[in-house]
Amino acid sequence: MTPDNSASITSRIAVFCYGLICYAIFFATFLYLAGFIGNVLVPTSIDGPPRTGMLRGLFTDLALLGLFAVQHSVMARPAFKRWWTRFVPQAAERSTYVLFSSLALIVMFAFWEPLGGQVWSLDGHAGRNLMWVAFAAGWLLVLIATFLINHFDLFGLRQVWLNLVGRPYTTLRFATPWLYRRVRHPLYVGWLLAFWATPAMTLTHLVFALALTAYILVAIRYEERDLIEVHGESYRRYREQVPMLVPRPGKGAPGAGGQALSA
Repeated sequence: MTPDNSASITSRIAVFCYGLICYAIFFATFLYLAGFIGNVLVPTSIDGPPRTGMLRGLFTDLALLGLFAVQHSVMARPAFKRWWTRFVPQAAERSTYVLFSSLALIVMFAFWEPLGGQVWSLDGHAGRNLMWVAFAAGWLLVLIATFLINHFDLFGLRQVWLNLVGRPYTTLRFATPWLYRRVRHPLYVGWLLAFWATPAMTLTHLVFALALTAYILVAIRYEERDLIEVHGESYRRYREQVPMLVPRPGKGAPGAGGQALSA
C-alpha cells in the first residue's frame, strides 16, 4: 500500500466517523427537542416561570429562532454549498449541515426565555389526551417522512458511507412514495403538528409555533425552487397535482415506488 493510498483510506475513515458523530449529536438533539416542546423529561423546556422582562425575553427568543432559521436556510443554499465545500470535504457537507443545525438548537435550549402567559388550557381529559396523541403523531410523522425521503441521505450517513467504500454519490431519483402522494411536504405537516398540538398553549409556545410556522411557509418556496431546478418538469407536474400541506379529496400523485426527494 502506497503512502497516498494509506492517507486516502485514513481520510475516508475519518470522514465516516465524523458523519456518525454528527448523526449521534443530531439524534440526541432531536429527542431533546421533543421533550423541550412537550415540557417532558428534560431539564429546560419551552415553558416555565419567566426569568426576565417580557420584552427582553421576547427579543432573546426571536433572536434564537432567527439564528436557527438563518443557519438552516443559508447552509442549504446551493451557492453556499459550492463555497463551503472548498473547505469541507464534499462527502461531509451534509453531515456538517446536520451538525450546525443541531448546534443552533442546542444554543436555543440553553438560552431560551419562558415568557409566561396562557393562551389556552384544556381541562377535560378527552381534549388533553387528543392533543397529546396529535403531538406524538406529529413526531412519528416527521420520522416516517424522513425514511420515505431516505433518512440516511437526509442526515448525511449515505454520503459518508459511499465515500468510505469508494463509490460516487448519486442524487436520489424523483418519486412519490405513500404520504408524498397526498401532500408534497408530509415532513413539515409533522413539524406543524408537533409545534401546535399542546393541551396548554402559553405565550412562549405561541411565539415559538408562529415563528417556525412562518419559517416553514417561506422555506417551502425556496426548497421547491431548488427541486424544480434539479427535477424540472417532473416536479412542476407534481406540484400541480399534489397539495402543499393539506390533503384534498381527489388530489394526489399517481402511485410510484422508490424514494421521494427533498432539497
